[in-house]
This record gives sequence, structure tokens and C-alpha cells, in this order.
Amino acid sequence: MASKELPDGVRFLVVEGHRSSTEQARRFAVHVDRLRRSGLTDPADLRRRASAFVSPVEVAPHCAGAAVDLAFVDTDGVELDMGGAVNGHRTGDEEHCPMDASGLSSSARRNRDLLTQAMRSAGFINYPTEWWHWSYGDRYWALITEADSAIYGPV
Repeated sequence: MASKELPDGVRFLVVEGHRSSTEQARRFAVHVDRLRRSGLTDPADLRRRASAFVSPVEVAPHCAGAAVDLAFVDTDGVELDMGGAVNGHRTGDEEHCPMDASGLSSSARRNRDLLTQAMRSAGFINYPTEWWHWSYGDRYWALITEADSAIYGPV
């Protein structure tokens, strides 16, 4: 279990797990609109760029209950330095969203490394453009782990 990999004083903060298809579609549309307002007009480019941070409903692991968004807190519930906010793409902080983002503080890098160690020990994989996003059993997980197929699909 991933939590057994955490040192004393560090706990998981579960930000989000299952998400309805309606909510997923809304979030995807909002992100497409944000990109459109920035000047992108090509439909294929809009879909590709939006998909880097918000999955279309038909492949969204949150809709399948196969993904979880996580951060760390201390025993008092204070969030630890992760180098950027969960869902930082919503606030224009895309540069700190990737797991391997450059320019992170040493504490943020240590915390991201700890998150990676803990979640991988339980078989989860990270979506590399979102340090907080971990999945198990979805299509991306199947691709990365070379499983024969995904375990979970949209609910």
C-alpha cells in the first residue's frame, strides 16, 4: 500500500477521485475555451492541447474511477511544498505542472520524488504533465505497463 512508503508526519491529501462524465465534459470545454481565447483556432490543435491537461470524456480515467489526484499534508493538515498547485493549469501555472518541471525547490523535488516512489510501489502510474495525477487500470496505465488491456473504462 502506498501510504506505507511515507515517512512519519507525511500523509496523502486526496484532492479528487471519481468524476462524473458531465463534470469531465464541462472541464474539457472550459479548457478548450481558455485555449481558444488565447488565440488557438484549429480544432485539432485545440483538442490536442486541451487533452494535455483535461482528458476528453471517452478516455478520461477519472470517469472510470481509475485515477486519483494527490498531494501531501503534514499531521496538522498543512499542505507540503509540491512545487505548484494541483490543477495549476487552471490558474496559468502550466510550467510547474509536469512531474519533471524545472526550477523546483529542493523540498518540492523531494516531495515529488516521494510521491512517485509511494505510488509506483502500489502499481500506479503518473500522467507526466500533471504531477498530482495517478492512475491504475485505465488505458494509459495499460499502455505504460504493457498490460493486455485496461481494467477500467468509463462508468
